Formats: sequence, structure tokens, C-alpha cells
Amino acid sequence: MSKEIKSVEYGLEKIFEGAQDFLPLLGTDHVEFYVGNAKQAAHFYKTAFGFQSFAYKGLETGSKDTVSYVLKQDKIRLVLTTPLNSKNPINEHIVKHGDGVKVVALWVEDARKSYEETMSRGAKSYMEPTVETDEFGEVVRAGIYTYGETVHMFVERKNYKGTFMPGFVKWESDYNPKPTGLKFIDHMVGNVGWGEM
Repeated sequence: MSKEIKSVEYGLEKIFEGAQDFLPLLGTDHVEFYVGNAKQAAHFYKTAFGFQSFAYKGLETGSKDTVSYVLKQDKIRLVLTTPLNSKNPINEHIVKHGDGVKVVALWVEDARKSYEETMSRGAKSYMEPTVETDEFGEVVRAGIYTYGETVHMFVERKNYKGTFMPGFVKWESDYNPKPTGLKFIDHMVGNVGWGEM
């Protein structure tokens, strides 16, 4: 392209002058791993990488199907989720793939609009827009499949003042190793099979 582009938005040059960002992302909200033992995995991520205890959901909070530990370091949030029974689809995922990332949650201003925009462009639905509430407000989530069984979840939390999300409580621990200096997730890579791109 020999044409010099003068139109600049957010400090980045636009290749196409009239282009608009149909899916503005505010950042990575969290990354959820499906794991065989969430408590043990949480201990590992704390010990090896300096993550801190942040939030918890399990039998004690009314979750009868899963237990989740949320870890935080600066702007990074990891959710480690384990099924509580063998018939749970999460267990099937772990048996098939081992421990690994299932959900890449993207922080957005409007989860419904993000879902509708991606669906109108051919995305496959994972979860229609859903409002989750508790005494601290509401979180709106919606999700689409990306490649394989990985999911992108749109998370709108502008009306929520709680620790993490409805259903979670603050997780306090006596064991909080020193952070290792991780600041934020700057990119993610999805691996696909040879010749499948």
C-alpha cells in the first residue's frame, strides 16, 4: 500500500480509514484452567510463580458441581476449576486433554453486544448472554467457541463491586509467597494441528 494513512485511533494507524473496532476489548479478565486437583494446582501456581490467593467457590459457597480457586498477581487472574463428580463434562475434558486452559475471558464494556457482533460474523455460541447477581451487583457473561474446545468468554463487570464474581467469596490464606513480578497477559497463542490453520 503506497497510500499514506493519516487516520489514527488509540495511537495506532488504521489500514482502512473508515474501519471501526466492532469488538473493543478492555483487557484479559481471567484465564480458566480445567484441572484434576484445583487446590493442589493453586498451591503450585502460588509456590512456583508467586500468585496470591484471591477468591474461592466450592461446596461451602453452594457450588455442588465444581470447586474453583482464583489466583491473582498484578493484573493477571487465573481460575483453577475441578469437577466434584466424575460425570461432570469438565471431568471428560480433563480425561481427554489433561490439565489445561478452557476459557480465555475477555473484559468488555458490553458482553451482549460483543456476543451479538461475533455471532453475526459466524461465531459458534458457547453461552448466550447470562446475568449473574449477588449482593454486590451483577456480572454479564457470554461465550463463543474459538478453535477446538477452547472458549472466549465476554465478561462485563461494570456493575459489580464484589471480590471476583457472584458465587465466589474472598479467599484468604496464611501462605502468600512473594510475587515474582508478573504484571499482565500481553498475548496468547492457540495451537492447532499441522495443516489445520
